Amino acid sequence: MTTLISNPKAKLLLGAALDILHFESREWLDTIEFLKDEIRFFENLLKQKESEESNKQEFTKLLKNLDKIHIDFLEDLEDDIIQHESTLSKIVKGEKGLSDAVYRDKHSQLAKRMNTFTENFKTFKKIIFDHAKDI
Repeated sequence: MTTLISNPKAKLLLGAALDILHFESREWLDTIEFLKDEIRFFENLLKQKESEESNKQEFTKLLKNLDKIHIDFLEDLEDDIIQHESTLSKIVKGEKGLSDAVYRDKHSQLAKRMNTFTENFKTFKKIIFDHAKDI
């Protein structure tokens, strides 16, 4: 029986120093800001497409998905990463009751969420591009 390693980078990072985990968290926040810009671009693109189409059902569905991605997930993920960074700050300051292991576990969970979102967003972008090819 073979065992697959899901993400070797994640396993390496979780054993890394806290400053490396901090750097990765900051990268996630930068990525989220970039994705927000992309979402605004897609929103404008779809609005242009809406005015040209007689069948607005597909457009409405895409726009609702876009709103859901933006509102429900990105904002929540960003808030969680900021809170995660705050926890790191408290750990570095030596506040009692905080665990390095718990921080690393939370970091792993955030990494999985970020990776899942990135993959789903790529699929969503393909759908939008296919829909908007004729603009």
